[in-house]
Amino acid sequence: MLNAHLIGKGKRFRATMVWWGFLAGGGSAASGQQIAQAVRAAAALELLHLFGLIHDDVMDQSQIRRGLPAAHIAASRHHEDAGVLGSSSVFGNNIAILLGDLAHMLADQIMAEAPRPMRDVWYQLCTELMVGQRADLTGAAAGRRDRDHAAHVARLKSGCYTIDRPLQLGAMAADANDAVLEVLGRYAEHAGTAFALRDDLLGVWGDPDVTGKPASDDLVEGKATMVLSLAADVLEGSDADLLGRVGSERFSKWEASRLAKVLERAGVRRRMEELITSEHDRAVASLTPPLEEPCIAGLTAAAGQIAWRNR
Repeated sequence: MLNAHLIGKGKRFRATMVWWGFLAGGGSAASGQQIAQAVRAAAALELLHLFGLIHDDVMDQSQIRRGLPAAHIAASRHHEDAGVLGSSSVFGNNIAILLGDLAHMLADQIMAEAPRPMRDVWYQLCTELMVGQRADLTGAAAGRRDRDHAAHVARLKSGCYTIDRPLQLGAMAADANDAVLEVLGRYAEHAGTAFALRDDLLGVWGDPDVTGKPASDDLVEGKATMVLSLAADVLEGSDADLLGRVGSERFSKWEASRLAKVLERAGVRRRMEELITSEHDRAVASLTPPLEEPCIAGLTAAAGQIAWRNR
């Protein structure tokens, strides 16, 4: 089951960022031990991401992931088909938690052989992911709509471990100097924000056939995203009342679909696109020497893929 989800329709952004960080730091395919460290980091990140997805789907009770039944749904169906004892849904959740734990353990095992500075960044990355997930849950429970909280969650849960830390790990594998790390850090700040904003947008208006996961789940769960932060600034009257029910038991999937249309009419989707474009442009503008031209070109293309992806 782990292989089925790992080799699915993932975007491999984290592995790509490791590679560009490695090249920016002066690494090459002929650099032996250095490239082995970069490959190790990329593999560990893919497994860590799978851990996050599996556990996130259990917490959100999402039905689909990467175009396949989510891990807990698949395990629950196996339980039902076998006609064995106990609750199928509880069994599915328990198996998925163990599967996610296995993915995290394998990721840690891979990184155990990395140099100490890379391991320190790895553990910081893992901590940031957990802190971001916690802030996501507590923010939804509290009904938070403030922009600072939305940005905080997006940076920790998406930007740091998708763009910033993978670039840093790749560069460290190549023994990059501080000047390179500084440029990559500036780029990652804005590219990571663009990634998170696009995630928020796709969580409301994405096409499930393309994203591989249901649309409007973020609205049903009341996640503290930038979409809802912007919505709180512009919706009035009955539309504001509808927004106020987001995340509660009174808010249905049908109402989530209705709210998505309300938000688009109110200009929230357009404003999200403007914010994404701004962050993309700032990311590209930050790509300066000592990065060499091939890396600048590659990271520029990557920024476009990050900002305007459809899944």
